[in-house]
Amino acid sequence: MKHIRPENKQSNHIPVMLAEVVHALTPIDGKTYIDGTFGRGGYTKAILNKANCHVIAIDRDPDAIERGKDLAAEYEGRVALVQDRFSNLDQVALSLGHKKVDGVVLDIGVSSPQLDEAERGFSFQKEGPLDMRMEKTGLSAEEVINEYDEKELAHIIWKYGDEPKSRQITKAIFKKRPLKTTLELAAAVYTVYGKKKPYQKTDPATKTFQAIRIYVNNELEELEKGLEAAEKILADDGRLVVVSFHSLEDRIAKNFIRERSSNRPIASRHQAIFDSSESENHTFKAPKKAVKPSEEELVKNPRARSARLRIAVRINGDSHE
Repeated sequence: MKHIRPENKQSNHIPVMLAEVVHALTPIDGKTYIDGTFGRGGYTKAILNKANCHVIAIDRDPDAIERGKDLAAEYEGRVALVQDRFSNLDQVALSLGHKKVDGVVLDIGVSSPQLDEAERGFSFQKEGPLDMRMEKTGLSAEEVINEYDEKELAHIIWKYGDEPKSRQITKAIFKKRPLKTTLELAAAVYTVYGKKKPYQKTDPATKTFQAIRIYVNNELEELEKGLEAAEKILADDGRLVVVSFHSLEDRIAKNFIRERSSNRPIASRHQAIFDSSESENHTFKAPKKAVKPSEEELVKNPRARSARLRIAVRINGDSHE
């Protein structure tokens, strides 16, 4: 599966599971929410349209922040655009004068604008430099591919890509080193698997590109830290909403919420989703199962098929620091 935050073109930008995300957050007038993965601003705009509230919009990609300036101007005084990692979202909120916030949404993965721009090096379908850096600084994919030893590189491709043929792919990469472009890396993978067949849903290069990107951007550790930051900054009854597209990330979110939750049976499906009263030994209340995309959405956007949405509500948020 391609690890993407599915999005449409700018003129008709609808992020995956938009209705479900807004329903889970339940924006309220006068409250403050954090969109930790701003991207093209689809969630931020929907939140602002739902209620007369404020959004702290965070993205580590400087291009996303630059694109977001028009939206911030449209909703003047209601959007704070911040270039930072969402692992620091609690500190960002505090720096803006918010000791607590009422909701946090994290949409994990690479966004369509990053894939669309070949020079960013995220896509194996377009020729570009082996970059893959969301912040445009630090360790690049080219350095990992060409400078790491065979054992290290094979481990990265196996661990972060769940790639069963990581050793064979690494050997193919070593035969072709140095690699400079995304298409050269894809070609190395194809020597092991061959190119995508008509009956295959995903390209054989997907897992290798995913693994390198996750490693370069330290994405799994960022998610762990971001969840902990959300736990710290959410007020009582504050909502945490996480949309993921990959089993590694969904497992992190699921385990984090499960370890911190007390799940009492809900009397009726027509009642409020959560009862916020609970023991101080727990910091969240959450349903056990993730929400999946609707059949209608899958018809419109097949790339959303791997998406999973997890919801948790902060318990005693005002009393935990």
